[in-house]
Amino acid sequence: MKLPTDLSGQELVKALLRVGFVVNRQRGSHIVLRRADPYARVVVPDHKQVRPGTLRQILNEAGITVEQLLQLR
Repeated sequence: MKLPTDLSGQELVKALLRVGFVVNRQRGSHIVLRRADPYARVVVPDHKQVRPGTLRQILNEAGITVEQLLQLR
């Protein structure tokens, strides 16, 4: 499945909130989210467009597949 290239940081945060993440803190343009069970911590850049490599790393850390992300949008 191909990664979406038009995903903004805010859209990614909303999708992660739907799967149990909570916003822990924000410093500048970086939003730190965490989930208690199973534990995971991800840092999302609050940019208009999240780069594919960054998006793939965030999905890996969150334990989410591209298909799951597309369903959460």
